[in-house]
Amino acid sequence: MKKLFQFKLKILTKLILKKYKPRVVSITGSVGKTTTKDAVYAVLSKNFNCRSSFKNFNNEFGVPLTVLGIEDAPGRSIWDWLLVFIRGCKLLLLKDKEYPELLILEMGVDKPGDMAYLTSFIKPDIAIVTSVSQSHLEFFKKIENIQQEKAVLVQNVKKTGTTILNYDNVYSRDMSNLSKAEVFSYGLKTGASLQAQELMFNFQRFRDDESSLEKIRGISFKLNYQGAVIPARLPLLTSFTAVYGALAGALAGLSLGMNLVDVAQALESFRMPAGRMNIISGIKDTFLIDDTYNASPESTKLALKLIQQMKFSGPMRKLVVLGDMLELGSYTEEGHREVGHMIADHNMDMIIAVGEKSRDIIRGAIDKGFPKDKTFYFNKSDDAGRFLQEKLQVNDLVLIKGSQGVRMERVVKEVMAEPLKAEELLVRQEKSWL
Repeated sequence: MKKLFQFKLKILTKLILKKYKPRVVSITGSVGKTTTKDAVYAVLSKNFNCRSSFKNFNNEFGVPLTVLGIEDAPGRSIWDWLLVFIRGCKLLLLKDKEYPELLILEMGVDKPGDMAYLTSFIKPDIAIVTSVSQSHLEFFKKIENIQQEKAVLVQNVKKTGTTILNYDNVYSRDMSNLSKAEVFSYGLKTGASLQAQELMFNFQRFRDDESSLEKIRGISFKLNYQGAVIPARLPLLTSFTAVYGALAGALAGLSLGMNLVDVAQALESFRMPAGRMNIISGIKDTFLIDDTYNASPESTKLALKLIQQMKFSGPMRKLVVLGDMLELGSYTEEGHREVGHMIADHNMDMIIAVGEKSRDIIRGAIDKGFPKDKTFYFNKSDDAGRFLQEKLQVNDLVLIKGSQGVRMERVVKEVMAEPLKAEELLVRQEKSWL
């Protein structure tokens, strides 16, 4: 039955795309897909009628549902699916004058063949690859296989379209010769078509003042594109992932005829989704970096790199609460230990680990000289949250992160200053998750 529904969704999607002819922006990558999707939407929605992927709709069912405009995943009932197909048939039989002229689709891959399936009926006008890392290594065995899978998107972009690659990620950058379309790149390194220069986080600017959310949040940098250099700001964001997403969004806008000034202005409305490097007030006047949507060694290292740079006047402890990083296959132990090594190198003050695999984070840190008595382990995120509540001190900075299956948002909920705002601020607060 599942295969039948999948086939019918594919046919409906193909027919709807043929009828309405929207331009399609497809985004893939091991890290930062949703952030990039939201950045692209922030830029393109300034000039175009856009729709972006709903929630985490990025697989063989979710992508077609976004094309159909279905915002909530159908249940198991055949009647729920009947309503989906009725919606699709209505789009085909009648003319929806409000149908978007641009679709921004997140395309995830969990196993070999996923991207070939999606691109068999969705041909992007713009293809964006955010990065390639060890995520889903369990199903691909080696990183080169992940690269090959994501490169299928680049190979299927229309000849008249645009390919946008993360220059700073070598596996993404190396796809440039696979595209039939014009290729642009983005990054912090010299050589990218669009480069972010003079990157400055607000916490670097105000480190001598009393710390507050307003002084921690915010990033400024300069966009350097084909010799033109203009300032850009992300006033409510604090992460390297946000910068990369903004650069990809900027290139998407430029490829569709927007000018650099308009792109920079549009980026000021860019907001990170829940659970992705958002800074939240914690109890006891603490600061929580909520990065609980998901985790991989690459994204965790980026988060650690950021908090290592955060310094303010007065005492500030830096605590990391990290859960298992899943679907890493043979890289599982090494990936967790590498994170532990980085924690020790960056002089964090405490490690709280959640889940059996995360024990290797502790082991890796201790191997590099991290004090054993500053490490704590829990099987469940709820227990870790209650323990953290007892341990917190005024002005602590806490990174909370883990793969979806470990439910690390429960830790954030336990120690956030305004738990009544959990539904608004945290990931996975729908009834189906609680």
